[in-house]
Order: sequence, then structure tokens, then C-alpha cells
Amino acid sequence: MANGAVYDEEGEVKHIHDEKLKALDELIEAASGKPMLVFYGYQHDKDRLLYHLKKLKPRLLQSDKDIKDWNQGKVQVLLAHPASAGHGLNLQTGGNIIIWFGLTWSLELYQQANARLWRQGQKQTVVIHHIIAKDTIDERVMKALEDKDVSQAALIEAVKARMNQYKEGLPHGL
Repeated sequence: MANGAVYDEEGEVKHIHDEKLKALDELIEAASGKPMLVFYGYQHDKDRLLYHLKKLKPRLLQSDKDIKDWNQGKVQVLLAHPASAGHGLNLQTGGNIIIWFGLTWSLELYQQANARLWRQGQKQTVVIHHIIAKDTIDERVMKALEDKDVSQAALIEAVKARMNQYKEGLPHGL
């Protein structure tokens, strides 16, 4: 519901509100024509975004041509599901603005999607916007991603420390 629509029992989309679309409009206006990569979570989000942004001729990330056109600056708004924008996809030369219209619970998908622009070869500071509906599940998802990131970083540090102990020949229990 936070994104503005839900599926009913028959799988039909039920419109609830347009608040996130209004927030997206503000971000687009503030970007002054700069390219934006917009991540969505649900099919109904994608459909609503395509319709709402039709004057900007948004593109869906679906093919090598979409990637090439984005990287050549021919696409102002590129829509992508985070699961379709994972490992190895190079989008860093096409823009530096990411907008999360709908979040994912998966830290891996979240980080990998952001890494499409925030990677080697990027010449500008990457700006990541999150459109979060106040007092909704959005806030819980954002907090969960932050908590998972902290836990993952702590685990990585613990493994590094253990590996260093092993390399130095120290007993593993120390």
C-alpha cells in the first residue's frame, strides 16, 4: 500500500494513492533533466511508473540496447527491478542518480542495484534517493536493510580477523 496500489484477491490492481508519484515528480524536477535510474518492486509499480512518466519516455531495462542507450545518455529515466540489475551490469557512464520507488527486503539486491552506478568508472558522485512513505512498511524495510548492512560488515570484519590469526599462525581459539 505504501507505493500507492495493491493487488486484490483476484490479482487485480487497486489504486490507493499517488503520493510516491508526486515525490518522484519533485525529484525529477530537481534533477533538471539529468538521467535517473528508478528501481521498483512490483509489476503494478512498473505499470504505474510507465504511465505516469510517459511524457519523459521512460525505458525499461530489458536488453543490451537499453544498456547502451542509457550509457550514451539517450535515456532520461531507466526503470529497473533490482533483481534484473545485478552482478556485472555496467550502467555507471549513463548517470549518477538512483531513485528507489519501492524497496527490496534483500540487502544483496539493494547493494548490487546501487552498485550499477556506484562503481569504478563513475565520474560523478552517486546520489541515492529513497521515497519512503511515513509510518508504513517502507520505514521497516529501510531499517532492516540498515541493520543487515551493519551485521554483514561485522561478520566480514570477524572473518578477516580470523583469517589474519590463521595467517600469523596463532591458535584459532584466540
